[in-house]
Amino acid sequence: MLLLPVIGCSQNTSTKNDSKAMSQKEFNKLTPFEEYVIVNKGTERPFTGRFNEHFETGVYTCKRCDTPLYKSEDKFASHCGWPSFDDEIEGAVRRETDADGRRTEILCNSCGAHLGHVFEGERLTDKNVRHCVNSVSMNFIPAKAAETTKEAIFASGCFWGTEYYLSRVKGVKSTTVGYTGGTTDNPSYKEVCSGNTGHAEAIKIEYDPNLISYEMLAKLFFETHDPTQLNRQGPDIGTQYRSAIFYQTEQEKDTAVTLIAQLKAKGYDVVTEVSEFDKFWPAENYHQDYYEGTGGTPYCHKYEEKF
Repeated sequence: MLLLPVIGCSQNTSTKNDSKAMSQKEFNKLTPFEEYVIVNKGTERPFTGRFNEHFETGVYTCKRCDTPLYKSEDKFASHCGWPSFDDEIEGAVRRETDADGRRTEILCNSCGAHLGHVFEGERLTDKNVRHCVNSVSMNFIPAKAAETTKEAIFASGCFWGTEYYLSRVKGVKSTTVGYTGGTTDNPSYKEVCSGNTGHAEAIKIEYDPNLISYEMLAKLFFETHDPTQLNRQGPDIGTQYRSAIFYQTEQEKDTAVTLIAQLKAKGYDVVTEVSEFDKFWPAENYHQDYYEGTGGTPYCHKYEEKF
């Protein structure tokens, strides 16, 4: 029998609702006509939108917040005058009863932008659904320009809890917990816990940038731990439990610095370290997907909306 170390986060097996969606309140600037459609729920004239007869391979995103909404393979020629899709990217679109009380409105689930309406029972495709979307409500990312995988490195206390939250985000392909930011090659858990190697318990995230942005991941990183605690997180104390972002590009660095500035403006005394990434050493196997294996939930991490 493998005995797991008792050092680290406690676990709480009670059921919690940790799926609260992140909110994005800084949106792209809109033209007056875009605002008429997207904010005031207007409609563009049929057969005038640039995506009506558009069938290039790629992803359609929200004009207001850039969230991916539809894949090109789900677009079809309905000849109704507006772009039509028989499916959406899971979780990207929400439905509400229209103001007329008869139709069903569709909106971007991230920012609430008006997209159009959804109709069922027309038998135009096998899925028997038609999302009738205003072209002006969308942007388009061609497949040739779309990256399929990017990487992000975060540290926010015990890596069990960090992985618990970030592995559940749509667009995250895989997560690995491990050690980074230290001076020793391939350290063990015991060595890191001694505090002598300088490593932080961290998580490496492989994600699809067409489904989620680095900024959204970084926001969730800040919203699932307390970035005002220095060299600790909850009951876990030591430099290995520090709050840190390890950037790999200047854009990632700028994003981290900008988000920290936003939090400080809101009154949070953020101590999160922003450091250039060097090497990542995967942790021992029993640390990977720890809470999935034990059926527990984090005690030292929780979701709190901050942006």
